[in-house]
Amino acid sequence: MNAFGLPENDPAAARIREAATRRTLSHALLFTGSGDREATARYAAAALECRGEGSRPCGVCEGCRKVLSGIHPDVITVRDDQHKNISVDVVRQIRSDAYIRPNEGGRKVYIFPDCALLTDQDQNVLLKIVEEGPPYAAFLFCAENAAVVLQTLRSRCVELKLRPSGEAGSGELSEAAEMLLRCLGGKKRGAVSELAVRLERKKTTREDLAALLERCRAVCAAALLLPYGCQPEESDREIAAFLAKNLTKTQIMRTIELLQKYHGECTYNVGASHVLGALAVELEGIL
Repeated sequence: MNAFGLPENDPAAARIREAATRRTLSHALLFTGSGDREATARYAAAALECRGEGSRPCGVCEGCRKVLSGIHPDVITVRDDQHKNISVDVVRQIRSDAYIRPNEGGRKVYIFPDCALLTDQDQNVLLKIVEEGPPYAAFLFCAENAAVVLQTLRSRCVELKLRPSGEAGSGELSEAAEMLLRCLGGKKRGAVSELAVRLERKKTTREDLAALLERCRAVCAAALLLPYGCQPEESDREIAAFLAKNLTKTQIMRTIELLQKYHGECTYNVGASHVLGALAVELEGIL
């Protein structure tokens, strides 16, 4: 688990980190599914407020630490303890507040922990500010089911579907990642494309594909460091040694570059099948 309570290899967190590091994280995100939506939203808020260099959120800068502690003045969790649903007056106040520049951060971030509490009127009030608000304003919506969010508002957001950590399927992804690495280390032309087709037939999501590529990248990085005496985790030692033995340093570095490139593609609304196809062609070009 990271400092925000999310698994280190969480697909949604990986997409947020990738986009934030590239400064392309959307100002309007919708977190759906049965995973920890509010924790993921707070992770995204930290990524938006992060002052560190390199990967965002860094988790150690003042901005990240304040978001983690729940005391950042520019990260507002929208609640209304006086009413069953969030009243339209609260939403109108948020709309007005969004035009006041941040106190100390680079962004003004509003977290809505349960969109089921937003009425249709609330959402219509929010629509204009989400669509045409100031460039520093960001809106993070959480909903178990995306259907509770009006299509007009939903269409302005990038949706990230979450699932509980340890949910069935993570083992299959680890197995698929190892299969991909063995295809590369075995220099089996055509095998990478065959694996890509199998993953496509299983309807692999962008989130799952991002996690798979990140897993492969980490093992390749471990293989690259082996000659310098850096031992990977025990679970990665055998496959990392296999790659180091069968691929050149240049081939491993090029593989890492491609994995990072297509991991980034998973951040956008690109079909997983398109990413898999393009990745397979470029990876086989290394062999």
